Amino acid sequence: MTIASILGAIVIGAVIGAIGRLLLPGRQAIGWVLTIAVGIVAALIGTAIAQSLGVATTDGIDWIELVMQVVLAVVGVGLVAGLRRSRV
Repeated sequence: MTIASILGAIVIGAVIGAIGRLLLPGRQAIGWVLTIAVGIVAALIGTAIAQSLGVATTDGIDWIELVMQVVLAVVGVGLVAGLRRSRV
C-alpha cells in the first residue's frame, strides 16, 4: 500500500461515511472519526462485494458499487450509533 492509496481510502471513506450519516434519519451520537472509520469499512466491503458480483469495473463511475458502499455506510453508522447509545 502506498501513501496515496491510504490517503485515497481515508478521503473516500470520509465522503461515503458522511453521505451515509446524512441519509440516516435522526441524530447520531458519533464523532467524525467514527464516521470516517465506518465509511472506510463500508467502502472496502462494498468494493469487495461489487468485485465478487463482477460490477466493480465499468466505464465511468461505478454506480452500483457506490450505492452498495453508501447503503453499507448507512447500516454501519446506524449500528455504531445504536451501540454507542446503549452504552451511555
